[in-house]
Amino acid sequence: MKNLHIDLVSDIACPWCAIGYARLEQAMASIKDKVSVSIQWRAFELNPDPHLVPEPILPALSKKYGRSEAEMRASQQSMMQIAADLGLNFDKMQQRFTCNTFDAHRLVKWAAGFDQQTAMKQALFEAYFGFAEDVSNAEVLQKCAKKAGLNADEALEVLQSGQFSDEVRAEEAQYQQAGISSVPAFVINQRYLISGAQDPATLAASLLQIADEMTTEE
Repeated sequence: MKNLHIDLVSDIACPWCAIGYARLEQAMASIKDKVSVSIQWRAFELNPDPHLVPEPILPALSKKYGRSEAEMRASQQSMMQIAADLGLNFDKMQQRFTCNTFDAHRLVKWAAGFDQQTAMKQALFEAYFGFAEDVSNAEVLQKCAKKAGLNADEALEVLQSGQFSDEVRAEEAQYQQAGISSVPAFVINQRYLISGAQDPATLAASLLQIADEMTTEE
């Protein structure tokens, strides 16, 4: 069995990151007899301003990309269908507001200590895209922690203490310096990069090829 480690650089506010991971799950399932894959979530912020004033998502995206709200609505609708086909809850995707995700990333770091990083990340994705909840809000974050099987009171202690702030900032800086400017980004064995939410078959083929190359080099 060949082993690969993926550092998955992503943001909770990125719909393609949720879609990318769901596709990765399918890819991993299809090659599980050949390759063992471990994953660590790495932080990236689409809206790093800690003083961000939340805006409705459609006008915010329209302004950011220089496209009409109608175009952005159609684009979001397309993503909602892709997500639904993958079993993801994106029901309130178009009702969400922009938000800062720094505290959410701190909780993902905290969850890693309990081997619940992925569960935490998925709870956050659903809160934001499925229920249009503010994932910078402490009560929402506590609820996500509880859904991930973690202690909500301990989560609040982390949020109030500032724990993991330095780790999140260092991680973000590391991947920015490595040239990653968009997410999701799959960094495999700290050497190979797969950018974007590739379809499962493409991801699976890429992982198998990388596993073969690593074996050949050994």
